[in-house]
Amino acid sequence: MPVAITVETPLQDAVRTMVAALNDYLMPLSPPEFQFQLTAEQMAEPTVTVFVARDAGGRAVGMASLKDQGDGLGEVKRMFTLPEVRGQRVGSLLLERVEELARQKNISRLVLETGEAPGFEPAWRVYERGGFAQCGAVLDYPDSGWSRFYEKKLS
Repeated sequence: MPVAITVETPLQDAVRTMVAALNDYLMPLSPPEFQFQLTAEQMAEPTVTVFVARDAGGRAVGMASLKDQGDGLGEVKRMFTLPEVRGQRVGSLLLERVEELARQKNISRLVLETGEAPGFEPAWRVYERGGFAQCGAVLDYPDSGWSRFYEKKLS
């Protein structure tokens, strides 16, 4: 599926709608205390860059964010694609753009936290196909058994 991926503000209806859809998808998969969801306002912080994928008609069909954690560490946040475009490489293209920006920012290691429960398999596939490997707990996330952690060294 041809998409245009650009850096955009999360403070727009299209992104807020995707954030809500992602949260709705995640809520039944793991306990709320082990879900680490950024709001659109938190995604608008200066350390976060938000990518939006749009189809040929301009409709937002996916998003992904890079949070610069400092000291050469970046975190992939809020990866989501609309259900009707899953399997069409939109998530992979978004992840590639996150990695491209991380390299431009001299980030040497990307990490991410995702769920460790049935329902997260599509996310695991995107990350693993993108060259990410499972690792131990990262940043300040608890090693609760409800999270799966990934990393990719860029240098």
